[in-house]
Formats: sequence, structure tokens, C-alpha cells
Amino acid sequence: MQFEQLQKEMIAAMKNRDKARKDSISLLIAAVKKEAIDNECRENIPEEMVNKVILKETKLAKEQVDSCPESRPELKQEYEFKYNIFKEFAPAQLSEEEIVSKIKAELADLVESKNKGQLMKSAMGLLKGQADGKLINQIVSELCN
Repeated sequence: MQFEQLQKEMIAAMKNRDKARKDSISLLIAAVKKEAIDNECRENIPEEMVNKVILKETKLAKEQVDSCPESRPELKQEYEFKYNIFKEFAPAQLSEEEIVSKIKAELADLVESKNKGQLMKSAMGLLKGQADGKLINQIVSELCN
């Protein structure tokens, strides 16, 4: 996602007086800006960096939802709302079948060798930002067994 598109979404939320949505998008923008400053590219923020930060924030929001106690339903609802907003901007993730086919097509020699460490390293490089690491690990384990 382009950084400018994220800013436009925040402006639209402000115009619609949707404070919760605006606050969630604002968190994403702040995280992207922080990452850009850390990587010294304030002017032209690359799309890959924006996507990486959105995925990271989405994962953190999911962890908040999962770790929230059931005795705090209002807090859990707030976390779920934020997670759903982040998920809306996150780049599309590959399905399990797509991951398997991509690994088998591009890393066939490593799949045959059943070297899990080497296969995992190559698969993570190949699928970076396109799939969840836990899912990739699960698939690589299944392919090596």
C-alpha cells in the first residue's frame, strides 16, 4: 500500500467523524513514519516498507486480541476493532495451497533433500511479506516429513 493512500484513508475517516477508525489509521501512519525515520527515507517511503510495518502492527494487534482477558470485553472489543482496521490495509496473504505450490515449484531440490533448515531459510526469503511465518514453518515441516 502506498503511504499517500494511507494518509487519504485517515483524512476520509476524519471527514466522516469516525474517531476510532482515524485513531487506528493514525497508529499505522505513526509506525510507518517511525520506520522511515529509522531507515533514513522520510521523503519517499517505499511501498514494501509500508506493507512490512502494516503486517507487523497487524500481528501485534492480533496478539493483543488473543491475550486480552475475557473479563474485559470492552477492551477486547477495542482491540478487535483495531485489528480489523489493520487487516483491511494489510497486503493479501497467500493461502496454504498457494504456499505449498510455490515452495514445490521454486524450491523443489530443497524439498527433495528434506533439509528443513535450508528449506525454511529459502522459503522465508521467497515468501517474505506474502505469508505468515508460522504457516510457512508448518508447511515446511510437513514437506520434510
